[in-house]
Amino acid sequence: MSETGGAREVKSAARTVELLELLAARGDRPARLQELADELEVPRSSMYALLQTLISRGWVRTDVTGSLYGIGIHALLTGTSYLDSDPRVRLVRPYLDEASQALGETIHMARLDGRDVAYLATRESHEYLRTISRVGRRLPAHVGALGKALLAERPDGELPEGPYRALTPNTRTSREALAADLAGVRARGWSIDREEGVLGIVGFGFALRYDTPAQDAISCSVPVARLSAAHEERIVAVMRETRAKIEARAPGGGGGSVHWRS
Repeated sequence: MSETGGAREVKSAARTVELLELLAARGDRPARLQELADELEVPRSSMYALLQTLISRGWVRTDVTGSLYGIGIHALLTGTSYLDSDPRVRLVRPYLDEASQALGETIHMARLDGRDVAYLATRESHEYLRTISRVGRRLPAHVGALGKALLAERPDGELPEGPYRALTPNTRTSREALAADLAGVRARGWSIDREEGVLGIVGFGFALRYDTPAQDAISCSVPVARLSAAHEERIVAVMRETRAKIEARAPGGGGGSVHWRS
């Protein structure tokens, strides 16, 4: 067993988590037994036994043939519990509604998770079809407004070496280019994602500074076809005001609640 934070890692528990994360990352692409065994470098017999245990408890599901595996419904139930119990998410949700109604655009909340951001809440615009962003989705922090707003709250020395993965031709894939962009974020006070994560979509991101460094951010996503200079100015004004309202309401240290380490 390896050391993790001063305690020894339990191999069987680590393997279970790795399997669930792998299945979750595959989304709508179910996996076969041999694929999972190869990916995690686990004997086929051990992987089969682990899968059967997780199927019986609802964490993994299988098709009628018993040959394909995907993430189970208990992952959803646990994720929903996380959102319902998080005081920050409960605090922010009404302000997402308010901003979405004021702007007529899609508003997101996300949290930094390693080198990614995880979407925790979304209020969709009624003006256009859903973008790829949604609750529970993870995106690399360097590609979008939410991630860049949070990366700008940290020193550039913490940025990983490039090259970074490109999601569109506009993605900044070098450390130098990203650092230069983050300098602009710090100067403005918010981030801009001009079709770097999704073609046809521009995002404006605002770090929520109720934690230091900020862990959460909010953003507004807008189709390029609807983004005029005047609309951009209004988006920035409304989102800055929304951030101020949230930060003013956020109690320090979790407001008497458990202050999770995330």
